[in-house]
Amino acid sequence: MPSLTIRLFGKFSADLDGQPLTGIDSSKLQALFCYLLLNRRRPHSREVLAGMLWGDSPTTQSKKYLRQALWQLQTALRSSEPKLSNRLLVIEADWVKVNSEADYWFDVREFERSFSEAQCSRKQHFEPETAACVANAVGLYSGELLEGCYDEWCLVERERLQNMYLMMLDKLMTYSEAASRYDDGIAYGVRILGCDRAREHAHRRLMRIYYLAGDRTSALRQYDRCVDALKEELGVKPARKTLQLFEQIRSDQLETVHPTPGPWDSQGPPIPQISEALGRLKRVKTALVDLHRQIKHDIQALEVLVKGKRDGG
Repeated sequence: MPSLTIRLFGKFSADLDGQPLTGIDSSKLQALFCYLLLNRRRPHSREVLAGMLWGDSPTTQSKKYLRQALWQLQTALRSSEPKLSNRLLVIEADWVKVNSEADYWFDVREFERSFSEAQCSRKQHFEPETAACVANAVGLYSGELLEGCYDEWCLVERERLQNMYLMMLDKLMTYSEAASRYDDGIAYGVRILGCDRAREHAHRRLMRIYYLAGDRTSALRQYDRCVDALKEELGVKPARKTLQLFEQIRSDQLETVHPTPGPWDSQGPPIPQISEALGRLKRVKTALVDLHRQIKHDIQALEVLVKGKRDGG
């Protein structure tokens, strides 16, 4: 087991040698550490990091804050060892990155790894070993990414990871229904609606699973919950598919043929839903770039103004 374990789902926590990691209690320090971990596959410019976290300070001051923060991180992680392989962070004059050779356990990395392994499976059907891999990944998701953090970069990552989580839960619901594991399917559906109570597809799936489990009353009540959620969250009525399913259950005429869980990419959110999420992420990214450029321009203008007044005064 690696000596360093880091969890970003839910509230931030980190343990070193079995004890809580100390020395990184400030929000800025944690934000820097988490941003580097979430974007661990590439190096990061010191200038960009300083501007992102301390953009309301003059450039020279923000760079100073970054230097101090990096020193505090290195101290907390006990990363002064001469061997590169023992360091989590690689810090150079102009850039910073996470060491790909470092030995540490990170919940988001494990979550993404399980998701990728399931997607890359070439088997014709969603088999028990794939379901177990996905279930393990879902188990890591103990809450939204970095609860309490509302920085723009965090919101983008939070939505990306939550979409992955919902895709996995949806796939597990299909697998559970096909395997007649109705209690598991219901539990996965409840978790989906805990993230998005107006997710109509999940309501329909729950209605069906309740009915197949022999609980028609709960299936009908699930329809009522769906109607309320759609009205309160979106101001719309259930789709025709949902209403048809409700009528079939109420008249006790629902087909009981189980779905066959196919390859990973054969199901999940519809393409328009994925495209919409991707479009939102791209728009946020563009807005962040424009905001960073504008802030940098304003800071430089103010620095010139201040310098001019000092020289003139």
